[in-house]
Amino acid sequence: MKLIIINGPNLNLLGTREPDTYGNQSFEDYFSKLQFQFRDLELSHFQSNIEGELIDKIQNADKEFDGIILNAAAYTHTSIGIGDAIKAISTPVVEVHISNTFSREKFRHKSFISPQAEGVIIGFGLQSYDLAISSFLKG
Repeated sequence: MKLIIINGPNLNLLGTREPDTYGNQSFEDYFSKLQFQFRDLELSHFQSNIEGELIDKIQNADKEFDGIILNAAAYTHTSIGIGDAIKAISTPVVEVHISNTFSREKFRHKSFISPQAEGVIIGFGLQSYDLAISSFLKG
C-alpha cells in the first residue's frame, strides 16, 4: 500500500514552532519513526507553504497513491481550492490535525476539507498521523 502525507503551511517548523501546541519533534524525525513502524507500507511525504503546490500534489497523487493523509494546516479553514481538489479525485483522503482545532480560535472550527474527507483525526499530537495510517489498514 502506498500512502502520502501532505502537510501545509508552517508544518516545516514542527519541533520549534509553538512546542506547547505542536510538540518539540521535527516532522522529518517523526516520519522516520513512521517508516520504521509501518515498514510494510510505502510512505511518502510532502510539505509546502504554498496553496497551489498543495493542490497540485493532491491532484498528482490521485491514482499514484492508495491514500492521502492531509494536514492542510491553516489552509483547512480558508481554502475552497484544496477542498475542491479533494472532491475532484478518487483517492481517499483522511484529514489530520495535530492540535484539537475545536479547542482553539473560533475560525479554526470550520474546515473546507472535512466534507470531502473519508474521516478526520484531530488532537492526538503527532500520533494523529499514526491513527490516519491505521485507518487505511482497517479498510
